[in-house]
Parts: sequence; C-alpha cells; structure tokens
Amino acid sequence: MLKTKIYNLEAKETGELELNEKIFGVKINAPVIQQVVEAHLANRRQVLAHTKQIGEVRGGGKKPWKQKGTGRARQGSIRSPQWKGGAVTFGPTKDRNFVKKVNQKMKQKALFMIFSDRFNEQRLTVLEDLNLTSKKTKDLLNSISKFNLNDKKVLIGIDKVNENILKASKNLKNIKIMPVSSFNVYTLLKFDNLFLTKKAVEKIIKHFNKI
Repeated sequence: MLKTKIYNLEAKETGELELNEKIFGVKINAPVIQQVVEAHLANRRQVLAHTKQIGEVRGGGKKPWKQKGTGRARQGSIRSPQWKGGAVTFGPTKDRNFVKKVNQKMKQKALFMIFSDRFNEQRLTVLEDLNLTSKKTKDLLNSISKFNLNDKKVLIGIDKVNENILKASKNLKNIKIMPVSSFNVYTLLKFDNLFLTKKAVEKIIKHFNKI
C-alpha cells in the first residue's frame, strides 16, 4: 500500500493520502516513455516546407523551341527542374506525413511511469488544496516558495480550471499550472517536481479506475 503526506500552503503536514499502486507504483520502462514522447512530438509537427512540383509551376505551356535543328538540347517546358524558376527535384512537399501511432494503453502506461518516478524520487507533493483568493502572482509564489524548491521547475496539477490560479501563475517562469485532464508524458518530463492537489489525485485515480 502506497501512502504519501498531504501538505497545506504553509508547507505543513496535514494528513496522509493512499495512492493506487497501479498508477503510482509502476515499474519504469524508459523505451516505452521514449516511444510515447517521440510520437507526441511527431504528431504535433507542422508540415510547412513545400517546393513546387512541375504541375504547380506557372507558365511553360509552350515548348521553348523546336525539337531539332537548333543545336541546343531538347526542352519540353520551362517548368522543368533544370530551368530557373522551374520545379524542384526531390524537394520537401506538404504531402509528407510524420504521424506516429501509439495505442492508448501505451500512453497510459507511460503516464503511470512518470507518476511513479516522481513518487519514488520524492518529487511528488500532494497539496490539501490550492485555493487563492486573489489573482496576484506574489501570493502564489509565496506559497510555493515555502517548499524550498530552489528554482526548480514545478508543474502543479489541479482537478479543474481555476481562473485565479491560472492568472496568478501566468508570469511565473518555473511554475506551470494545468488540469490533470490535460496531462501528457512530454509535458510532465519538462518539470523537475510535480505538485497535485488532493482532489486532482482523486480525479486521476477515479478516471483510470474506469478504464
């Protein structure tokens, strides 16, 4: 049975929370995590570079000169790749597809591995709540600084969107707040420490227990 301490915004212990071993006690498999991250980056890649093929270049409807008798090499169209302003041979096109498929179970498993790693490395902190009465960045920073993180990058998972919290964290360089429903492996790996509110943990466990 896995248990973790619960803290308030004063960094004082207020109780314990039981964690699901199937989510927070999973064995780490680095190749699985790597595969999921590579697929995530590939699938969000935009295909921007595009060179024109011969059918896309304007002009060149007429043969430049007759086939024989000029002493020059035969040419069929000024749209050919050897002509200035013509098509490009073997250039990048918008038809390229970088999509990589990863099944849902693998994505889910990789997510559990990150949760488990943060728990094992004592980089997971559960908060009693994250209620802010103001939208001031100073108030949020004062609360988080009490955990002595020494400028480490922190991701805070909440159970639902809270405008005060999101606005308070907007200008913070090393702190990001997002609903746990938006979590993905790539984002989690970018942060040193993971903070979850008690309700966020309960939402994670409830959601994945249904699957």
